[in-house]
Amino acid sequence: MPGGPVLVAATDATRVEAPVTLKAYLMCAFAAFGGIFFGYDSGYINGVLAMEYVVHKYTGLDPETTADDDFVLPSWQKSLIVSILSLGTFFGAIIAGDCADFIGRRTTVITGCFIFCIGVVMQTASTEYKLLVAGRAIAGIGVGFVSAIIILYMSEIAPKKVRGAIVSGYQFCITIGLLLASCVDYGTEDYDTTASYRIPIALQMLWAIILAVGLFFLPESPRYFVKRGNLDKAAEVLARLRGQSRDSEYIQMELAEIVANHEYELQVIPQGSYINSWAQCFKGSLWKPNSNLRRTILGTSLQMMQQWTGVNFVFYFGTSFFDDLGTIDDPFLISLITTLVNVLSTPISFWTIEKFGRRPLLIWGALGMVICQFIVAIVGVTTDNDSSTKAMIAFICIYIFFFASTWGPGAWVVIGEIFPLPIRSRGVGLSTASNWLWNCIIAVITPYMVGTDKGNLGPRVFFIWGSLCAVCFVYAYFLVYETKGLTLEQVDRLMEETTPRTSSKWVPHSTYASEMGLTEKGTLQPEVIDDVVRRGSAV
Repeated sequence: MPGGPVLVAATDATRVEAPVTLKAYLMCAFAAFGGIFFGYDSGYINGVLAMEYVVHKYTGLDPETTADDDFVLPSWQKSLIVSILSLGTFFGAIIAGDCADFIGRRTTVITGCFIFCIGVVMQTASTEYKLLVAGRAIAGIGVGFVSAIIILYMSEIAPKKVRGAIVSGYQFCITIGLLLASCVDYGTEDYDTTASYRIPIALQMLWAIILAVGLFFLPESPRYFVKRGNLDKAAEVLARLRGQSRDSEYIQMELAEIVANHEYELQVIPQGSYINSWAQCFKGSLWKPNSNLRRTILGTSLQMMQQWTGVNFVFYFGTSFFDDLGTIDDPFLISLITTLVNVLSTPISFWTIEKFGRRPLLIWGALGMVICQFIVAIVGVTTDNDSSTKAMIAFICIYIFFFASTWGPGAWVVIGEIFPLPIRSRGVGLSTASNWLWNCIIAVITPYMVGTDKGNLGPRVFFIWGSLCAVCFVYAYFLVYETKGLTLEQVDRLMEETTPRTSSKWVPHSTYASEMGLTEKGTLQPEVIDDVVRRGSAV
């Protein structure tokens, strides 16, 4: 047919998908590798800013003649160096949404890796903080490209049965990156040369190169090709992802539903100018559950809440915080232990997120973090000895366990599922940008809150994080949908027909393909296919 392939459609909303093959697992899992250099880039700065050589080089202070309490980078410098990466990532995530629609999800990630490497080269060459700051800003743009679009890419290529577990793998890779950064920092902290910080910085390029090269061998997202109107290519890559022939009934039915859903959304979301296409992310009523505005606010606020848990305080400033407690001999080692807890806890979510769902994990995870953080704060302000310090560290580790097994992966999974295809790349980009905006805000203000030369809150800062986690608990209970076991197209329908608190009981009862119209032979109407092809080719 001139408009594209004839697609056999399913009328049963509970139809069986193609079996998940090992090849499909491996392809999806490799995409999660992007989390390693995201995590590493976030983690290495924690140790570098506490290195004696770096403090001496950037401040001119002599460790031999300067009191321990004074031998630190000033709060403004810590704030600038740490937060500038998040600022660059904020803009990178927004730009990436457009790139993903025009050049593809996979190509956008590869481009992000290239930009990231430029920033790393600048950081490695730095001998003063100004070039380091500029390099982190540019690297941040690359991280923004990758962190936004890798979630989109994995959500679109993963089978629905394991989508949550696969996307959780991204968070697991972030934790591995953080652990690797802590290990490298721990190994170079005593170097009395520029190698102390150049080795941890330069090593980042390895992860970016591995991801970029590997993506050359992975297929593009089939939903990207549907959006561009190239249904033949969409069928080809979908068959490759599912391990089936492109003419198999599995592939035909899945592709028909993607096409029908896209046509349905195109009728609701009119095509228009570039500015209008962005405006569609904010169309609709805040009180209408399936409106684009509601989805955008849900995605951006969910990522905001993930930052409000305060976990990046531990990973960005943990070494300095533990050092300021004054009763810890080796703060680098404690920071390494907290990072290890993060790594070992995250894989639990691979099973729980598909067994119990997204919503329960976020609700109970928030409650667990609230309890742990208030205990840390109360112990910290009421006692001051070795035993109390050990208790604080123990409950910080338990708090990290709750985060790593719930909110860490859960927030990324949900934002990859809640947006319809016409605005999905921009919606995920905006949500990721929100994560990095709040990451930046927290990175800016935290040194002033806990710095010994500023607010000097010490353990009292956990009263703030605990209170914010209480807000996360209420937020998850009232606003987060349960999307376990649904295709991305079924999630779209779920948000039209149910509320967050009743979403776990919702079951699909129809398909977009049957609603958009089938021929007597059970294939998708040719008019639907032709319209998707026509509109996609005009983008």
